[in-house]
Amino acid sequence: MRRALELAATPGVPHGPNPRVGCVLLAPDGSEIAEGFHRGAGTPHAEAAALAEAGAAARGATAVVTLEPCNHTGRTGPCARALVEAGVARVVFAQPDPNPEAAGGAQTLRDAGIAVELGLLEHESRRLNRAWTFAMERGRPFVTWKFAATLDGRSAAADGSSRWITDEPARRDVHRLRSACDAILVGTGTVLRDDPALTVRDEVGAPADRQPLRVVMGERDLPQDAKVFDDAAETVHLRTRDVAAVLAELHARGCQHLFLEGGPTVASAFVGAGLVDEVVGYLAPKLLGSGRNAVADLGIESITDALDLVVEDVTVLGSDVRITGRLRGKD
Repeated sequence: MRRALELAATPGVPHGPNPRVGCVLLAPDGSEIAEGFHRGAGTPHAEAAALAEAGAAARGATAVVTLEPCNHTGRTGPCARALVEAGVARVVFAQPDPNPEAAGGAQTLRDAGIAVELGLLEHESRRLNRAWTFAMERGRPFVTWKFAATLDGRSAAADGSSRWITDEPARRDVHRLRSACDAILVGTGTVLRDDPALTVRDEVGAPADRQPLRVVMGERDLPQDAKVFDDAAETVHLRTRDVAAVLAELHARGCQHLFLEGGPTVASAFVGAGLVDEVVGYLAPKLLGSGRNAVADLGIESITDALDLVVEDVTVLGSDVRITGRLRGKD
């Protein structure tokens, strides 16, 4: 199963819209027959790729798969049926398929007399497809809130300047995180104040091949010559302040992972609504003493009511520190 997970995480495989899946076929003596992984929407699923490599040797084999074999016909046929027809004797998978359109493969296998075991390294499989799994189970995108601030929590100086709070290593890291998301969101205030491009750029500043959807939230009109309306990426302006409505619209558009980069007002709206699933904070070793806060008033007056962050990672990037975590109480 660990090898199947490695295959699923092969560099260059898209993070969506389909899950990343790996498959290893084993002979009755435990030796490997074949392996495969899903390379993206429209390509053969992991099981199909492994079966094609194995040929007749798949009969009597054990299929070890990171995700329950699918049970529906889309751009490709159902993997559960393919395993049955190949004569596989046993299937071990890590994670049940949360997609109601594709689930049920385990029962199809059992009905055909194939031994089925599930749950092996399920946590690792869910982590591999974290945003996809979350969106399937919750019916909304996974939300990562990213901000950059000084040590005293300021995202901009008193004169409004906020460019380059962090140094280049941290800024490159932000582009890495952006590239793994389906959409980047800011409020109208950020567009009017900073005129950001909201694109993914590589280390030398060139646009990446794949650009997330640019999302602007808010009711104010925006100048049509703003950078977010150029042809570098698709942009949608959602004229609402309703956070839940924004997430519902993005989910309907197929967005599974939203990267929240808005200013303090937008951040406060998402945090206050309990709709931030991950926090990535870049802290620069600077002190301002005044200026715009990273997040607006959350209505918290006592330290006992503070929102606690469960820290999952702390990394030094040049002179800055990146802290990644989730709000306590979030799964």
